[in-house]
Formats: sequence, structure tokens, C-alpha cells
Amino acid sequence: MAETKKSVFAPDLLAGKRILITGGGTGLGRGVARHLADHGAQVHLWGRREAVLAEAAAEAGKPGAVHFQTVDVRKAELVDAAMAEIWAQHGPLTGVLNNAAANFIAPTASISSRAFEAISSTVMNGSFNTTHAAGRRWIEQGLPGTVLSTLTTWVWSGSAFVVPSAMAKAAVHAMTMSLAVEWARYGIRLNALAPGPIPTDYAWEMLNPTEKSGVGATQADQVPMGRMGTVEELANLTIFLFSDACDYLTGETIAMDGGQRLAGPGTFAGLTSLSDQDWQEIKERSQAASASAKAQRSV
Repeated sequence: MAETKKSVFAPDLLAGKRILITGGGTGLGRGVARHLADHGAQVHLWGRREAVLAEAAAEAGKPGAVHFQTVDVRKAELVDAAMAEIWAQHGPLTGVLNNAAANFIAPTASISSRAFEAISSTVMNGSFNTTHAAGRRWIEQGLPGTVLSTLTTWVWSGSAFVVPSAMAKAAVHAMTMSLAVEWARYGIRLNALAPGPIPTDYAWEMLNPTEKSGVGATQADQVPMGRMGTVEELANLTIFLFSDACDYLTGETIAMDGGQRLAGPGTFAGLTSLSDQDWQEIKERSQAASASAKAQRSV
């Protein structure tokens, strides 16, 4: 693993910025939130589990610097209401990080329509709903804004065994390019990040639940640099893109994966060797992780 390094940015680089992170209670969103707050931003976290969001907000920064709302980003009316609440209580956002996601590995033939909808709507609909709710307000009020989206290198290659996620993230990649052109004249920039494997608790339970499932996309030995990425490294790129240092950059999806994509697609293609019994074990582990997450939402 990479060593933790002292930040290269001034601690007040994001002072005056008000940034929303969807899926901010866990994983990459939670980790990045702390770094944004550490550099002066006011951060807003959205997610579906109140207790988890409260923990993330307490962990992320100084009192008053981090706020949270329970929001299901799949539902446009809830997103719009929550966005209106931020505008009324705290003032206009300056940035949005579309980070909410759902995913698990499975043979595509075994996926139910309900599972497909849960994954694709969280990523695709959620990203559009949040981007639209903020963007519409920025345009109406003549304000600039920045939208970032957390994607993967599957937007260029696709990936077996995570087809709903690959499809949805490719759609957000298309949204990023499309709105970058449409909204540039309003001073609104859209870019995306495609990080390589960065271990986080829940994501790894769903994407690497057993020893046999850790093939390809989640393996350090498939990365030319020979290691996983870190949340700190992702946060540094995020901070730069939300700062005022790159106002001419828009419409780009930036891969940050230690060269994995160039050496060979960071996909789950290697899982074609798994047996039905292996997949049953993976399903049981993933279902247990999902049930635990749902229990936390009901607390």
C-alpha cells in the first residue's frame, strides 16, 4: 500500500466551496469527504442510512463543516426537495460528486429485473437526478458549478459479471460528455474519475466476497504499479478538480488506476472459470453483506 503523505494542497484551498457527495456515508465517498472538509469545504452527504451518515459526518470534519440528509437518489422528487433544502438553509452548492452506487458480481443470466433496476437506477438515474437538480438551479441563478462523477474504466471496455453497473456507468460517462458541451456556456463543468481498485469495506464484500472471486479487477498483481490505490490519492485528484485551478477542463473522464487499463482491461473476465458452486458461495456472501446494510438503514 502507498504510504500516507502530507497534503500538497493549502488547507484553505476549498474555502467557500459547498460540495455535495452522494453515497457519502460509506466507502470512497466517506473517505473523500474528510479530505474535502480538511481543505476548507463545507460538505453535504447524502445516503439512505441515517446512522451511517451521522458517523461519516462526525468523522469527516469540524462541527458545522459537514451536514447530511437521508435521500434516495433514485427518486427525482426526493432529490429536488433535498436540494431545495440545502439552497434554503446553507446557500447554493458549488459542486456535486455523483458517488452513489450499487453493485455485485454475478452471472448476468441469473440477475433478476429487480436487481438490474436497483443497480442501474442508483448509478444512472441517481447521477442524472442530482446533476439536473443542481444544474437547473445554477443556470436559473447564473451561477457556475462543478459536477464530478465516480466511474470505472469499464466505461471504455465493459466488464463481464457486472453488466448493470457497467451499463449505468457508461451512461454517466455519456452524460458527462454531453452536458459538458451543453452547459459550458453557463460556466458549469462536468468531469468524471475512473479509479482503479481501492479497497473499501462494503464494496469489497460485494465485489470480492471469496478468495476465488478476487480475479482481475480487484487484484493488485494485475496493476502495473503492483498495488491498490488509496482514498487519499483519489481525494487529491478530487480536490484539484473542485478547486479553481482547472476551469478549462471539462467533459473528461480521468483514469487513475496505476496503469491497469493500459496493461489489460480491469474487468471481471477472469471469473469465467468459476463453477456453479463457487457462484452460489459468492451469492450467499453478497446477500449477507446486503442484509447487514439494509438492517443499518432501518436503525
